[in-house]
Amino acid sequence: MPHLANGPEDLLSQSEVLGLTGLEFMQKILDGTNPGPPIGGTMGYTLHEVSDGRAVFRGAPEFNVTNPMGTVHGGWYGTLLDSAMACAVMTKVPRGSVYTTLEYKINILRAIPLGMQIDCVGVTDHVGRSTGVAHGEIRGVEDGKLYATGSTTCIVMQIAK
Repeated sequence: MPHLANGPEDLLSQSEVLGLTGLEFMQKILDGTNPGPPIGGTMGYTLHEVSDGRAVFRGAPEFNVTNPMGTVHGGWYGTLLDSAMACAVMTKVPRGSVYTTLEYKINILRAIPLGMQIDCVGVTDHVGRSTGVAHGEIRGVEDGKLYATGSTTCIVMQIAK
């Protein structure tokens, strides 16, 4: 079961991260060996599944992520999609490399009701030596409806030791 980092001391060092492939790193978050990202606790989601080229986060928006109109803030959709799509890219990153998001785009199709459990799935389209491209979607776990879609481009960086 994934656990979240409570402070900087809980996160892995750069050398520990670089010693793993991206898939190994993500699998260790899923099995609870490595801490998950603190943003998940803030935003109400956790890593649910991970495999080669695919990452699934599960969560439910609560009142703390609403806008002044009481609906789920667009940033919640964006943060969740960024996490799933970028982590899908991470699963393809070789040992000795890291990645970060260069840009992402989202399309919100309908409002997610507060408290509704959703899955956000990120899937890679291409990961090479310097870039990774992925797409994602948010669907209701119970109703199967599509709530948002997204796409991302990430930079893959080989770190000299």
